[in-house]
Amino acid sequence: MDTQEIIDCCLSHGFALAGIAQAETSHHSASLEQWLAHGKQGEMEWMNRNVDIRLDPRKLLDGAKSVICVADRYGEFDEPELQVGHGRIARYARGKDYHKVMKKRLHDVSDILRQHYPEETFRGCVDTAPLLEREFASRAGLGAIGKHTLLIEQGIGSWFLLGAIVTTVELTPTNANKQDPCGTCTRCIDACPTEAITPWSVDAQKCISYLTIEHRTEINPALFSGVGDWLFGCDVCQDVCPHNQTTERGASAQLNVSYTPLRTSLDVLEVLHWDEEIRREQFQGSSMKRAKLGMMRRNAVIVAGNLLQHTGDSQLLDALETIAQEDSDELVRNTAIAVLNHRVTS
Repeated sequence: MDTQEIIDCCLSHGFALAGIAQAETSHHSASLEQWLAHGKQGEMEWMNRNVDIRLDPRKLLDGAKSVICVADRYGEFDEPELQVGHGRIARYARGKDYHKVMKKRLHDVSDILRQHYPEETFRGCVDTAPLLEREFASRAGLGAIGKHTLLIEQGIGSWFLLGAIVTTVELTPTNANKQDPCGTCTRCIDACPTEAITPWSVDAQKCISYLTIEHRTEINPALFSGVGDWLFGCDVCQDVCPHNQTTERGASAQLNVSYTPLRTSLDVLEVLHWDEEIRREQFQGSSMKRAKLGMMRRNAVIVAGNLLQHTGDSQLLDALETIAQEDSDELVRNTAIAVLNHRVTS
């Protein structure tokens, strides 16, 4: 199979985009190392591990020569009006777990490739392997990196989930997309509620997606209002991006139905009272299981405080006061105390 046949194979398995990059050292090693040195990864300690592997896929797979890059498209489904008393969920997490959805098809493609290259090795990667997927996807021509650090394909947008197959097969790379997709536009920077974005860099310590999904401890009260009504993740920088406006090409680009929303939001009062059994039931088959029970309830406490500013909902206030006085989870209890104090002083 040549490069085009492999791309066609990926597309026939439902991926919206596919391309091939050479397996080589990252072109942004210094930037990543500086970002880590400044602590912008926050509590994501896994970012500090295997940095040498992350910077060179040949250390991820011995003898690697090529990276087959793919993208699933999501997020173009109709956005319903947020229900009163609910908190938002980032679009990528509203449907089935993308790890499982993508990995099965990457394994299927790898099995086909092994039939043509029985002596070669293939390793499918979806998010969890130490691989700089966005950089290789850009090198493979799937798009270009925007100021919000996400991959943008002209005419389609940035609602993509990325995967890759690292292989020892030497393949002809596809053309990289070197065009700057942003120009003078700063909409994502201006719209970020917590000022987490600077051109082509995101400070995870301020990013709502990081804070609600990866951050395991208490959130800085100075960021409470910025969290707004986001219970899990955040889409603000993509929502305002001009590339995500409807286009003819975008309308015809393949949209994976596995990401059709099963839910778009959650009732904040209900989440405040969740137990572990309910969390597991709610997150079955969802990538949202990344957030533990205490984290989700902490997030709900912050969103409840923000909703109170607008609604004065007595049920939410009663719940926060009870949690602040009695809750057994220290993280949730301390957050409720901080929210109530912040409400008094603001």
